[in-house]
Amino acid sequence: MPPHLIDGEPHGHDHSRPRRHREPGEALRIGIGGPVGSGKTALVAALCRQLRDELSVAVLTNDIYTTEDADFLRRNAVLPDERITAVQTGGCPHTAIRDDITANLDAIDDLVAANPPLDLILVESGGDNLTATFSTGLIDVQIFVIDVAGGDKVPRKGGPGVTYSDLLVINKTDLAQQVRADLGVMGSDAERVREGRPTAMISLTEDPAATDVLAWVRAQLAEVAVTG
Repeated sequence: MPPHLIDGEPHGHDHSRPRRHREPGEALRIGIGGPVGSGKTALVAALCRQLRDELSVAVLTNDIYTTEDADFLRRNAVLPDERITAVQTGGCPHTAIRDDITANLDAIDDLVAANPPLDLILVESGGDNLTATFSTGLIDVQIFVIDVAGGDKVPRKGGPGVTYSDLLVINKTDLAQQVRADLGVMGSDAERVREGRPTAMISLTEDPAATDVLAWVRAQLAEVAVTG
């Protein structure tokens, strides 16, 4: 099944949530969260490959005791090494992206100082559960990634990541038949619980450019360019 975007406006903000104050010219920060194995790092790599020749991009990853995700991105040469850094959270990944974001803010400051000027910073959370969300003091908009292997019941379970993220990504749609997941059910359930916020259904195997997610990211960048 080809990837597609289900309803929603281009950025689908939760307007009840306060937004981070961005200084003029400051890089857009996009948080990417989701459960272990959902494809977050592969999505980050795809976005970097598509955007690196036209924008100044950097990546910050979070993991408990390793730098595995950052090392994966470096091995695949999606960006120069100095544009990729990692935070070792020492505990549940959500603590460093939502509760005490100091380590992430310090790492972002280092990325900005080493790579001026930056247009876009992708902040990837370590694998967490459906309750993981980013502090609005850390990022501007957030993507939440789930995959069909978790079953077609995941979207209707809701949770802050599924329900309130600015973009929900249902990944690995090419595996739906093998795991007996109904993409129609997943799409309709996501549309219902997300109340108009957009959902992208993708397969990085069939579409390595993550076309729909890429279009959404470009829309965020365009909005920043217009609003300053």
